[in-house]
Amino acid sequence: MNRIVRNLLLLLAGIVVSDAAAQEPQRIKGPDERYKVDILVVVAHPDDEGGVTPYLARAIYDLHKTVAVVYGTRGGSGGNDYRREHGPAMADVREIEARQACAKFGIDKVWFLGGKDTASQNVLNSLANWGHGESLEELVRIVRLTRPEVIISWLPSIFIGENHGDHQAAGVLATEAFDLAGDPVAFPAQAAGASKRLEPYLENLTPWQPKKIYFFSDARDSKRFTGKGFAYSVREISPSQKKPYWFLAMDSARLHLTQFPEEAQRMAGLSEAEIEKLMSDPKNLWWSEPETLIFGKSVNPGPTAAAGDIFDGIVTGEEIVGEPPRRQLASILPLAEETQLYLGGPWLFYKEFRQAHWVLGLPQPATPEIAVKSGSLLYVPLVVLHKGGIPLSITIKVAAPEGWKVTSGEGRLLLPAEHQTALRVEIQTPELSADALKTEQPQNVSVQLIVDGKQIGLVQLNVLLGKSGLPQ
Repeated sequence: MNRIVRNLLLLLAGIVVSDAAAQEPQRIKGPDERYKVDILVVVAHPDDEGGVTPYLARAIYDLHKTVAVVYGTRGGSGGNDYRREHGPAMADVREIEARQACAKFGIDKVWFLGGKDTASQNVLNSLANWGHGESLEELVRIVRLTRPEVIISWLPSIFIGENHGDHQAAGVLATEAFDLAGDPVAFPAQAAGASKRLEPYLENLTPWQPKKIYFFSDARDSKRFTGKGFAYSVREISPSQKKPYWFLAMDSARLHLTQFPEEAQRMAGLSEAEIEKLMSDPKNLWWSEPETLIFGKSVNPGPTAAAGDIFDGIVTGEEIVGEPPRRQLASILPLAEETQLYLGGPWLFYKEFRQAHWVLGLPQPATPEIAVKSGSLLYVPLVVLHKGGIPLSITIKVAAPEGWKVTSGEGRLLLPAEHQTALRVEIQTPELSADALKTEQPQNVSVQLIVDGKQIGLVQLNVLLGKSGLPQ
């Protein structure tokens, strides 16, 4: 073969190879489908998932949904009723308990945000102690990785019974992540796109908008949530497992031995028939019946009836359905021309939070409320809006139940020349006997704002005294 013919053949072979390459495009890798889930549960502590495991049993076993769970903390500040470990050691134990409890349902996608377990009723304390921004960034990352259709979390609201600031912090973060995960300018390094193979900082995730968010609560009066979301019976028999959903949930909850050792050990010695007989008494059932998943909001187009199943109207896998979540960034507290009084602290935060994240339908008490330990100090945070530029002389007057003593914050005050001033009233509550506490009902505390002899504002707080309780 002479040189000219050989070169011609090599040229033709190159053209054939080039054409073949053009017909077989390089495959670009998509997101990791191993981590795609239908439901992302966001809670505060190991064992908190138990508040919604009857529904998770229903979703996993009978609706064939996939689930991931995120814990804000590892629960190191709680009590250990099983053995002697406390603090960081118990946090290690509780993490193992949580992973084992989730594994009972086949849930193997479990994350811990690294927040510090905070013994407080104030959601603002919890957010500060968790490292709010860092925890939110991590949760947004998990949402973008798992691409859930629905988020379920603790109700971000203050009710008697639902007084743990960590629980509420989980609900706050879940709502914020719901709104931000689909926003490409929120934590943009996560969604920076394709980069070099060994890039250590840019993550190449895709913005993802969950479709709905729901909440659950352990408020003392669960009837308040009737009609506020999807209600289901925890006593319903699972068609696939042939057992009630509460039974399947309890089987998981019993693994949290540091928190429920007596209940777990008692159940371990009973037959299934004996357990069912025990739980037939509503006083012994660990969950409300029926249980309600409180509707937060939806980005689905069309009707979003609160009472419908949580997956109604969802087209699984679509990245964006309908409009993105509505957010309002302006404060509800404008510059005041007239003096105004607000209940401050976490109550004012939630007032702004509901509007900013467009969850205006979330349940809230008609009169703000809280439960505190009998004999402890009660703190009533206040915010006074007033015309800036000159100091303002005011009088704070408190009306408290008989036997309650105002220790600070009452009387004449001179406010600085600013538009908004935060104050606090402190009240010593009486030490009640155990018998008296059994019949104790919420008591009303009211605070008046008086300017130039006239009542300008009034805030009220219903307070229940109990034998124990987290610090306020």
